Amino acid sequence: RSAAAATRALISSSSSSILTRDLHASSGKKKIVGVFYKAHEYAKMNPNFVGCVENALGIRDWLESQGHEYIVTDDKEGPDCGIAYRAYDLEGKTVGTVGCGRIGRLLLQRLKPFGCNLLYHDRIKMDPELENQIGASYEEDLDKMLPKCDVVVVNTPLTEKTKGMFDKERIAKLKKGVLIVNNARGAIMDTQAVADACSSGHIGGNLLVQLKSTACFQMLVLGYSGDVWYPQPAPKDHPWRYMPNQAMTPHISGTTIDAQLRYAAGVKDMLDNYFKGEDFPAQHYIVKEGELASQYR
Repeated sequence: RSAAAATRALISSSSSSILTRDLHASSGKKKIVGVFYKAHEYAKMNPNFVGCVENALGIRDWLESQGHEYIVTDDKEGPDCGIAYRAYDLEGKTVGTVGCGRIGRLLLQRLKPFGCNLLYHDRIKMDPELENQIGASYEEDLDKMLPKCDVVVVNTPLTEKTKGMFDKERIAKLKKGVLIVNNARGAIMDTQAVADACSSGHIGGNLLVQLKSTACFQMLVLGYSGDVWYPQPAPKDHPWRYMPNQAMTPHISGTTIDAQLRYAAGVKDMLDNYFKGEDFPAQHYIVKEGELASQYR
């Protein structure tokens, strides 16, 4: 509606302006109308933030150098409209998973259709056939993988080796503006180091997940996202409650109806194995005979 109103206003202000269905350009000066959101103070914070009134797609100089008139207006009313100035497509971004067991592999499989560059770090390299099917690349050295990642997803179990893994020094190796999703345990992260990095903007930014199709699927992800805290439940003064660029939930991802049905079925299967005197599948063990299962050592 706003675009139509702007066009009508232009037509009424100039006797030489004519609406036509002819798509072939003619010579001479043209009036080009751009309709965008206002970005306000955010317009200067990202050089690639061109889809706003203030930056006008970055084509003003080009149009005016050719003698055309470029008129830009906004299509919203009120002081609170504008778009996210740190929103990006997931397509083409590098996503790395720290830990590639059952959950890490499912993550990679589900990300494949988004056209990401997929990396994974784990003690054990996955089967070559599966690796090729998923299209993921193995990174033996974690500290070499992390600087490559736009998004880091933590899927490793909490052990003495992984506790505090993401400390100040390791976070400093990440890209500025990196996104971290912690699916594992809160204690894998150094609490204050994460809070400081979110506050400084080293961790942070918004990500627009969008598929190439006529129907867009969009999701906004903040700088640090997680469902796990340390300690848990988190005290009222926990730094993550108040840091910017975060999206934290109180450990509720395992309480959906679907999740409850899954773990109910799993418990039943394991009890059935126990009653029959049969061993559990090796991949289901966390601790066996008082020792941490081999896959977690």
